[in-house]
Amino acid sequence: MSGTSDDLRIAAERLLDRALRLGADEAEVFGVQSRNLTLELRRRNVESISEGALRGLGLRAVLRGGVGFSSTSDLSRLDDVAEAAVSAARIFGPDSLWKGLPGRSQMPSVDGLFDRRIADVQTDTLLEISDDLLSGCSSVEGVEPVSGGVSCTHSLEILINSSGVDLSEEGTSIHLALEAIARGSSGVATGSEFDNSRSFTVNARAVGERAADLAGRSLDGISLETDTYDVVLSPVAFAELLESTLVPALSAENVQKGRSALTGMLGRSIADPRLQMIDDGALPAGMGSSAFDGEGVPSQRNVLLEDGILRSYLYDTYTAGKDGRSSTGNSVRSGYSDMPRIGIRNLIISSKEPVDVLGEVREGVLVNSVIGAHTANPISGDFSVEARNAFRIRAGEVREPVRSAMIAGNIFDLLKHMDVGRDSRAVGPIVTPSVRVRMRVVC
Repeated sequence: MSGTSDDLRIAAERLLDRALRLGADEAEVFGVQSRNLTLELRRRNVESISEGALRGLGLRAVLRGGVGFSSTSDLSRLDDVAEAAVSAARIFGPDSLWKGLPGRSQMPSVDGLFDRRIADVQTDTLLEISDDLLSGCSSVEGVEPVSGGVSCTHSLEILINSSGVDLSEEGTSIHLALEAIARGSSGVATGSEFDNSRSFTVNARAVGERAADLAGRSLDGISLETDTYDVVLSPVAFAELLESTLVPALSAENVQKGRSALTGMLGRSIADPRLQMIDDGALPAGMGSSAFDGEGVPSQRNVLLEDGILRSYLYDTYTAGKDGRSSTGNSVRSGYSDMPRIGIRNLIISSKEPVDVLGEVREGVLVNSVIGAHTANPISGDFSVEARNAFRIRAGEVREPVRSAMIAGNIFDLLKHMDVGRDSRAVGPIVTPSVRVRMRVVC
């Protein structure tokens, strides 16, 4: 990337200078350059192999606290981008709560973000990985692959601002997934599995085998009585619920605007006293890790829950300024064409006293994933979702598949009465074990 990355940096510096010359009090440029190689499977065949390249710059211009934004993938249009961002800042109007862009700081050293094998990956390697996915699926009799694939990304990010921030970082990631289907006398059942990593450490055969095994075990489901059960949420199911309920409530922006059930709860117990929760933007090899956040603030380890007590919210620079404190390094970006926003980096859930969440269940339900978590109420924490690949638990053992079930509850109630397991897994930027809760199951 050396030659083209030099071009991107030169363009970023020109864009920053242009915004200041047009009257911006402050300015920030975020640039991304990436290569992505993707293989998609349809049943047992390779449906497509595609290679994509992305390059672009996003500009935030600040005028009397008003922020304007513009972006482009055409580096010949820098003047247009600068004019659009500065004009938008003027239209936005003054904001007396704006405290300024971050200044230069010492950045932490974060291991495990780059793997040369992913950066240099070629088509033949993706074909080998897809063969391993299919081979794993074929090891389970009576199950067929439906779809899946593998994607490798190599990216470079650049961030500069008028306060002296000048940062760049390379990173890599690999993602693979497979969905499988099993057919039985009473119908069909599906199962899916995935893995992601910053380095070439994934086991594609195991992913295919687990997807097929889940599909096969989900055939010929039974019906349960609607009741309140001990429910074991897998890491995937729990992460899906957290992302749509608890995570928005931890955002300082939502707290300040009265859109969070955690407003005014700092220093108070909101969860089981064994429960711990941190957000670590510098976690080695974490999917959300980087030396710096989306505004150039050093990544750090933030304690959110300690012994069940709420210790902090998630802040970016603007919301931190409103509360008279420092940013927690939780500004995130989805790309050069979007404004930064508050988000988690690597949210890690643990317990001082982890338990065997399955072994202690006499009668309950295991839920592997959920459908409809996005419909949860992010303010109240209420949710009602479909349980996917659910199984009956009896005497600590996973037994028959459950044909159809809905689970409903409130995330803040669940946190207060929750047992945490030992099987921790990274589900995107959330690292969590399985958890056991009492919950209404509608069948």
